[in-house]
Amino acid sequence: MHFLDQAKVYLSSGAGGPGAVSFRREKFMEYGGPDGGNGGKGGDIIFEAVPGLNTLIDFRYTQHFRAPRGKGGAGSNRTGPGGKDLIIRVPVGTQLLDDDRETVLADFTVPGQQQVFLKGGDGGRGNLSYKTSTNRAPRQHGPGWPGEEMWVWLRLKLLADAGLVGLPNAGKSTFINAVSNAKAKVGDYPFTTVRPQLGVVSHRDREFVIADIPGLIEGAADGAGIGDRFLGHIERCRVLLHLVDATGDDPIETYHIVRGELDAYGGGLIDKPELLALNKVDAIDAKTRTRLMKALKKASGVDPLPLSGATGEGLTEVLDRLVAEIGPAGGTSELSAQSSMMQEEEPWSPL
Repeated sequence: MHFLDQAKVYLSSGAGGPGAVSFRREKFMEYGGPDGGNGGKGGDIIFEAVPGLNTLIDFRYTQHFRAPRGKGGAGSNRTGPGGKDLIIRVPVGTQLLDDDRETVLADFTVPGQQQVFLKGGDGGRGNLSYKTSTNRAPRQHGPGWPGEEMWVWLRLKLLADAGLVGLPNAGKSTFINAVSNAKAKVGDYPFTTVRPQLGVVSHRDREFVIADIPGLIEGAADGAGIGDRFLGHIERCRVLLHLVDATGDDPIETYHIVRGELDAYGGGLIDKPELLALNKVDAIDAKTRTRLMKALKKASGVDPLPLSGATGEGLTEVLDRLVAEIGPAGGTSELSAQSSMMQEEEPWSPL
């Protein structure tokens, strides 16, 4: 299944049906007067957040959504049937944005959440409603009110309890594979991960969802690399796990680069609780480990955690800290069953 996290769609609610022009004609009642009924209301455009979806790929192939119009009224003062509402199902975490891609029109964060986004037009009046004391046989009628229409952007922000951040090759995919049910691709080259990954972690009778996004590079918040496209997926995480590669050229500088990109992106990312871990400690000697741990503490002001996703060193302590930061059970862990849909090895498909 291809992953797509934004799409542009056209929406149009149904127009109201026309009112009827009709006159009552029965035996012995030759001039029974008007009896045209009103037209039916047009269908609404309704969005519904449903569990089990983790991509907007369906909206690439179906981009126009039109609700049916109401039916016309009839004689004997019969109102026309209303147009059927059009329900558009989106993944939990989807936002509706105006055409400027900045103004949030709706935000779907709870499974089952529904919102009438565009209302259908009211039906036109039948000629019965135009009858007055001076106009006993009106022939005018209402054609029905038009519906509403607009283009909107859909943007998906995956819901997870914890988010992984770090430069490319920081070991995020190895970590998420080691602690969860994810099957992220692992490779010894940058940008092995090209789409977000969700994994469900079971630890000490708790379950929570963790998200891995493509690695950041300097300038990502301004569009460099591919990580900037996915920073929005960790906006709703309760805690961030920042992995620093102990085998990199300058681990301290990489720490500052990632922190700078989180700050530049905005969205409150820089203010989220963050756990710092020095990853791949199995690949360095004890002296280098001690030196880097001290340098990271000085740079960050917190005690970093030693970690190795490959050997399992430090995993339990990191998970303990994540559970403590996430807090009571609930929240996005209710959506854990959805994460399996993100594990199929299909390339990310850009819009």
